[in-house]
Amino acid sequence: MHTNLGAQIADQREAQGLTQSELATRIGTTQSAIARMESGTQNISTDMLKKIGHALKKNLVTLSPGTMNLSIDGGTKLSGEITTNTSKNGAVALLCASLLNTGKTTLHKMPRIEEVHRLLEVLESIGMRVEWSGNTLTLTPPKKYNLKKIDIEAAKKTRSIVMFIGPLMHTHTSFKLPQSGGCKLGSRTVRPHFYALEHYGVAIDTQEGAFHVTADLKQPTEIILYESGDTVIENALMAAALTPTTTTIKYASANYMVQELCVFLTKLGVQIEGVGTTTLTVTGVETIDMDIEYTLAEDPTDTMFFLAAAAVTNSRITIKRCPIDFLELELLTLEKMGFNYSRSKEYHGANDQVRLVDITTKPSKMHAVAEKIHPRPYPGLNADNLPFFAVIATQAAGQTLIHDWMYEKRALYFTELDRLGAETVLADPHRIYITGPTTLRPAELVCPPALRPATILLIAMLGAKGHSVLRNIYSINRGYENLVERLTTLGAKVRYLEEF
Repeated sequence: MHTNLGAQIADQREAQGLTQSELATRIGTTQSAIARMESGTQNISTDMLKKIGHALKKNLVTLSPGTMNLSIDGGTKLSGEITTNTSKNGAVALLCASLLNTGKTTLHKMPRIEEVHRLLEVLESIGMRVEWSGNTLTLTPPKKYNLKKIDIEAAKKTRSIVMFIGPLMHTHTSFKLPQSGGCKLGSRTVRPHFYALEHYGVAIDTQEGAFHVTADLKQPTEIILYESGDTVIENALMAAALTPTTTTIKYASANYMVQELCVFLTKLGVQIEGVGTTTLTVTGVETIDMDIEYTLAEDPTDTMFFLAAAAVTNSRITIKRCPIDFLELELLTLEKMGFNYSRSKEYHGANDQVRLVDITTKPSKMHAVAEKIHPRPYPGLNADNLPFFAVIATQAAGQTLIHDWMYEKRALYFTELDRLGAETVLADPHRIYITGPTTLRPAELVCPPALRPATILLIAMLGAKGHSVLRNIYSINRGYENLVERLTTLGAKVRYLEEF
């Protein structure tokens, strides 16, 4: 336990650009003491944990990330500026894609979130050297990955582990991967991955707690995907990247993380035509051996969190570096609900592909739209952004129908808003009616084990006048970096609870 806690301290210290000596000065100890704590060779008292936590502005007293809790004093209007963070979904795709490269991969603006940490634990366990410098991550591969040493517990905590198959099939004829976890959103089948990869000669046998993968490589010319899923096409892209022929992949997702993976792979020498469409033509290469640096793109779901927070608290804030290509329908829907905002001129992100704008929200009198709000594959409304409309609807006059058809039973989680004063009627496991506006009230709730439904409870608590407690926020930490600290800069009264 001490080693894990020491690693957490080192991780947070490095993320803030502090040396061991600078942290030692802040808490009144020595650099050598900090070094011993971080290496796990010195016991750490709860008083020292509190001092370190205050110095790093992080709650380290709550040792388990699954039991981290928040205190929220809601009803305060937000103000100021916030910058959109880089993408969780883009980050995990690029971490998996680093397995294709026998050279060094350096990724700038890598989010330090739980999902990333779990994948890095897996990568380290099989031989990858992982080095952090602030929010820059450098990955140096071994001569050969040792999959027998894979960190099973870390792998089970992320669904992204299934995307190891696409890269590893090129170097291992037979291997096992733990069956993955992550968000609990009903029955989310991985069978479309099997159907896509079988074109490349990959067979996957589902065993108790693991996937047994065997590869007798083939070179397909055309693949029709069974499902237009983000991780499905990402797995197929990584399979195609080291297949030195041309493959046409049809019915592909064109979502933001898929486009980011395409940009990254092209920088590694893979030729991809049709980026942003549902048909991709991929010409792979024999090997990838390149020292590459890449800066991650911004996350539309991070922007959407703050748009929803502004709508629920009726606040004026400026959200910078918003990836507009992946927010256009969300913004149009908000406009039709009466949401007022302005946007800056467009400019390009670090990868020269993403178009960005700054959005300034304005106090608005909102109303329900007559049409149902539902997700669609890109360029439709993003499925990960749909839950935010559930909490926004609590403040819109009239009745809003949210149709969450993509994820089995996720709409059930939206009924938790009732405990915060919302008025909802669940029609079936996919459809929920929300009548507004309602006065949100404070409550003490436990986060559901799904990222987006958990975040909308936090947003509702920001709008509820009074004191709320949100417990077990691990699911939020999976996808959002420094969310509490960022909300605090906007004037929100949110803090970590220190519990013994």
